[in-house]
Amino acid sequence: MQRSTLKAWFLVHKWTGLVCTVFLLLLCLTGLPLVFGEEIAHLAEPHVDAPATDAAPRDLDAQVRTALAQYPGNVPLFVGWDPDAPTVYVNTGARADTPPPQMQTALLHAISGEVLPAAQFNEGVMYFLYRLHTDLFLGLPGMLFMGAMGLLFAVAILSGLVLYGPFMRKQPFGTLRTGRSRRLAWLDLHNVLGIVTLGWALVVGITGAINTIAKPLEQAWQGEQLGEFAARYAGQPRPTMLASLQAAVDTARAAEPGMRPAFVSFPGTGYSGNHHYGVFMQGNSALTERLYRPVLIDAQTGALTAQPQLPLYMSVLLLSQPLHFGDYGKLPLKILWALLDLLTIGVLISGLYLWFKRGNTDARVSEIERAARTGAAE
Repeated sequence: MQRSTLKAWFLVHKWTGLVCTVFLLLLCLTGLPLVFGEEIAHLAEPHVDAPATDAAPRDLDAQVRTALAQYPGNVPLFVGWDPDAPTVYVNTGARADTPPPQMQTALLHAISGEVLPAAQFNEGVMYFLYRLHTDLFLGLPGMLFMGAMGLLFAVAILSGLVLYGPFMRKQPFGTLRTGRSRRLAWLDLHNVLGIVTLGWALVVGITGAINTIAKPLEQAWQGEQLGEFAARYAGQPRPTMLASLQAAVDTARAAEPGMRPAFVSFPGTGYSGNHHYGVFMQGNSALTERLYRPVLIDAQTGALTAQPQLPLYMSVLLLSQPLHFGDYGKLPLKILWALLDLLTIGVLISGLYLWFKRGNTDARVSEIERAARTGAAE
């Protein structure tokens, strides 16, 4: 590699790493508890005994009425099922387009309809950490900014591989030269941890960047596919008298017999237009349960309207969201994700140390050139 090219790669690695390091530290520190967010949430929820196998679930319309009695004046927005417990949640709000932080949630026993204690969207330490992690409490601009930091991190990783890969190959894996200088030991530590976390960091950084554009992608899908069905109802007001929710879910089950309902969106929420229930079905495996298939049910008549296929970009989004938090392999994979998260914090801290102990750019480039020839850095 020519010296000018090597210098360019060094500057790319240096500045992309410096710009994103503080924000990456924030993401790693807040992401660590979020990896176990589901387990932490279940610890806070009441224990619900599994029902007898022949127990029939309570009618969903009755569940919604119970939830609305808790929050008079609200309208139903979403109904969903916990796959790991016999519970149903009902999200309500003051209006159909209520944003998630302003929603109120009722948690009900799926069989008896008993009202259970429910965590709210905008409460608690986990909500605070989630907002810090995703958008810095700045909404979409904050999400896009954090996504840009994730992409800078990916560039820093790849440029580091270009710079230090040649002489790392000439050393036994895991070498830490502690007898010569402190900066050299930190450089070896930085490189070793960087190689160990390379694949994971790229996956998490890129999926995190994809997740930050979730809202624009959802809006594109709603405008592209749902707009087609909404056009059939042009000029018609949103229905005020809705068909049976239970009947709508039963119709969706019959239309997709190999799947189970994950959640239902009510008209006006943005997920199913102004005139439909959106019954989002999911598969039964770790992969297919992430790929929702919407079934649109006319909210006034209860008739099946359509079963639109999700476009490729929505499938990529749905698959990247759980991958970002290690949510495919249950607790063992989450523990691995947490360990790699801690190692990445080590990469970031060692990178900061090397920057504080930096020499001038030409000296560092000369060091890399010597290392590439001899397999040892000074």
